[in-house]
Amino acid sequence: MSKLVFVYHAPMVPAEATPPSPEAIDAVMQQWGAWAATVGDRMVDFGTPLAGGVRVTAGSTKTPSDREIAGYSILEAANLDDALELARTHPHLNMPGGCEIEVHEAQPVPGM
Repeated sequence: MSKLVFVYHAPMVPAEATPPSPEAIDAVMQQWGAWAATVGDRMVDFGTPLAGGVRVTAGSTKTPSDREIAGYSILEAANLDDALELARTHPHLNMPGGCEIEVHEAQPVPGM
């Protein structure tokens, strides 16, 4: 089994946008929970939403990230094709604004 990282991309929500209702949030979380149930014990880390990303350079320059990364999950799959099939059924892809998922295979670190 390989470990794969799902990186969730979503457009940034404008500060003046009306926050979603608790019912809307609950409905989305139920969809995510149902998807996670299909992944089952292959889920390594459900992940969490991310915000406020900062890019740091070798010269210690810090700038806000503009990559629109909304969160992550880590799971195990037989191979990349298996992981891509799980990504195709993910509810994140049904969210408004053109949401996307990147799938990256975690590589072993020599000596670790």
